[in-house]
Amino acid sequence: MPTDTDHYESSVRERRAETVAEFKSHKAGPLQRVQHALHVTPALVPLIVLLVSIIVFGLLLGSRFFSPFALTLILQQVQIVGIVAAAQSLVILTAGIDLSVGAIMVLSSVVMGQFTFRYGIPAPVAVACGLAVGTACGFLNGWLVSVMRLPPFIVTLGSWQIFLATNYLYSANETIRAQEIEAAAPILQLFGAKFQIGGAVFTIGVVFMIALIVVLGWTLRQTAWGRHVYAVGDDAEAAQLSGVNVKRTLISVYMLSGLICAFAGWALIGRIGSVSPTSGYDANIESITAVVIGGISLFGGRGSIMGSLFGALIVGVFSLGLRLLGADAQWTYFFIGVLIIAAVAVDQWIRKVSA
Repeated sequence: MPTDTDHYESSVRERRAETVAEFKSHKAGPLQRVQHALHVTPALVPLIVLLVSIIVFGLLLGSRFFSPFALTLILQQVQIVGIVAAAQSLVILTAGIDLSVGAIMVLSSVVMGQFTFRYGIPAPVAVACGLAVGTACGFLNGWLVSVMRLPPFIVTLGSWQIFLATNYLYSANETIRAQEIEAAAPILQLFGAKFQIGGAVFTIGVVFMIALIVVLGWTLRQTAWGRHVYAVGDDAEAAQLSGVNVKRTLISVYMLSGLICAFAGWALIGRIGSVSPTSGYDANIESITAVVIGGISLFGGRGSIMGSLFGALIVGVFSLGLRLLGADAQWTYFFIGVLIIAAVAVDQWIRKVSA
């Protein structure tokens, strides 16, 4: 026959089961499900914001905005920011930040132009030299961060000044005009070449930006290197203890970031037609803006590089939409500022899932 002790143990087990059931029910609430979905798919929020923005401006402006030409014009306008944002995303995923991306981009484009027109080097070779310079700049940043263990913010703040000064000193503030490039070295303007599909107008730069995001997204999700990038950003010490070579991973990330910025410099020549040492000065802030709005956590280890593309497109949609509405340009900065703060707030809320 069951004793009092048996009845007591049975009662305790029932209460524990009820407690577990209550906990599971609480965790499975609608709000928690949304929070978990956003944690698993970080690019979902910027995608929703992008679609809503397109619909709202489409309703307000009609065919002036909601047309193949206007929508692909946005892609053309954000192609430089989108490429640089991809580079910035890689660094931020490792819990770093790169304030020198714009300077690397411009310096690389200046090297391509000056090597071609000052030294008479064949344009394809000059382009390769520009890409090598961008990669070397990234290596310097990565070495200082990983080997010397200096803070990424301070390192890239200093290298931004160094690369910018080098750019001005080397180029002597000389602009190589579009007519000269078109006549002697059209390959420098390759990313600006346009082609039409229906009413939509694309450029090689837009195709490169989309292809770059797709390739990097697949690499980060499907390769060991990509998993190492996320692991370093999440907890570098834990990653080191689990066998990840943190120094090598960081150096490779900064080198790849520098290379991508050099490609952005090549695309910049195609976009503006000329080689100008004063162009692209705001790419640093614009790339960080796109990354933050795109849902990539500034704390590292979480986010999708596809989100950085969505973030850049959101900025482009607001810029074009407000311009077509005849609004003051300052309203663009206002709304982008609101989106940045909202994105960080959402990121903090989502991070509670993993806490």
